[in-house]
Amino acid sequence: MKKLVALTGAGISAESGLKTFRDMGGLWEEYDVTVVASPEGWKKDMDLVLRFYNERRRQLANASPNNGHLALVDLEKYFDVHVITQNVDDLHEKAGSKKVLHLHGELKKSQSTGHPELVYEIKGTDLNRGDKCEKGFQLRPYIVWFGENVVAIPEASAICNTADIFLVVGTSLNVYPAAGLIHSIPPFSPVFLIDPKPVDPPVNKKYTFIQDTASSGMQKLKKILLDEYL
Repeated sequence: MKKLVALTGAGISAESGLKTFRDMGGLWEEYDVTVVASPEGWKKDMDLVLRFYNERRRQLANASPNNGHLALVDLEKYFDVHVITQNVDDLHEKAGSKKVLHLHGELKKSQSTGHPELVYEIKGTDLNRGDKCEKGFQLRPYIVWFGENVVAIPEASAICNTADIFLVVGTSLNVYPAAGLIHSIPPFSPVFLIDPKPVDPPVNKKYTFIQDTASSGMQKLKKILLDEYL
């Protein structure tokens, strides 16, 4: 069974009604999003940051996977599918994907500010001031903020190193270090790019560009993969 690695971004979640930072025009209410997505913002106004992510969790609670998510699950019948996502939502898991690696954290989890290795599922939608880990430290959103290291990159790179087929869906390949993962795949593994807007092709890669939304593009890709690789 061939190994298919899918790198997914905000575009696949947008079809489920989840707005991205860029959809907000760089602002959340009257605040620049970096204020609510940075260690500096957390230190300056913890309550504001907590409220921002609580609202995003409430939005996620009403969101469902779309046909893009479901198509990746269906491909597990034919390929060893690994999803590496830049998204912090759990729509891949809700759809049924079995192997999902989150690069930028998970919205429905919290992390100890004093012991980062302590990570917890959030019960309900809200995380509040006074919610503490077992060692007495305030809990923060389990999100990789601007300026923080993306610690999952080495694991993601190792997954990409053995990809027989590489798929990029819903991301423009402009956000690093995630975009650099395309250079971790074997040199002759085919690359499929799905995006409604033009995407600069990867250098020295055999690629196929499907200019479409995630949901529609995934249906086209599925037909290509079943025709060519099975």
